[in-house]
Amino acid sequence: MGNGATSSLRWVDSHCHLQWEPDREGAERADPEGDLARAAAAGIERMVCVGTDLATSRAAIELAARHANVYATVGLHPHDASRLDDEWDDLVDLARDGDRVVAVGEAGFDLHYEHSPRAAQERAFAAQVALARELDRALVIHTREAWDDTFRVLKDVGVPERTVFHCFTGGPVEARRALGVGAYVSFSGIVSFGSATEVREAAAIVPGDALLVETDAPFLAPVPHRGKRNEPALLTAVGTALAAARREPLAAVAEATRRNAIRAFALVSLA
Repeated sequence: MGNGATSSLRWVDSHCHLQWEPDREGAERADPEGDLARAAAAGIERMVCVGTDLATSRAAIELAARHANVYATVGLHPHDASRLDDEWDDLVDLARDGDRVVAVGEAGFDLHYEHSPRAAQERAFAAQVALARELDRALVIHTREAWDDTFRVLKDVGVPERTVFHCFTGGPVEARRALGVGAYVSFSGIVSFGSATEVREAAAIVPGDALLVETDAPFLAPVPHRGKRNEPALLTAVGTALAAARREPLAAVAEATRRNAIRAFALVSLA
């Protein structure tokens, strides 16, 4: 997975779910220790492990406590936004007290599936935007088929100083909107998919100081691993596709995204 020139580069996976336990019959189980060993061999020096509800946020913090190169986020995914009242107080406590917690989220809207009602998604997103501002933590945004709603809430509540649009799925228009509010734009394995022409066009216009790269593991494995379980070691394949879309050397993309992740999540202040 990491070899030759790619393994000599240093990367930061700005968004992964090392703790994710699949609920699909026959799916591979989470293997965080194996993932971390393979990531190290591939040159992935740091990883941001993202919470999507109370249980996964706690698990992310536990992993970060055991591994100096893993950092945690605390969040409530839009799919689970209906659980806000049940989980919010505990999520706030985790976000406030966890010394390895570097961000709030992932939070936002998903109107493709709408597993939680739109109103519940908006309420949960607004609460998490406000919490990120209060705690001066990065905000990690999930937005799918909901650009107008996402930017409206950000305008109403106020954009946190450090905001990340994770797993970017828009085109140049949406990228410019994200850049317009001072956000970072993070590209996943989707940038390698044959159908993702607009995503690659967006990748080409994002300034180098606003660019991030992620796996979103265990989801969205990049070409040529598509359809398999994703993991942070495959970040080099995502980075290769991103560099091709930008027509830049791979080393330049690795260094820019690493530098930006350290700044976006304030990783320099942690071990």
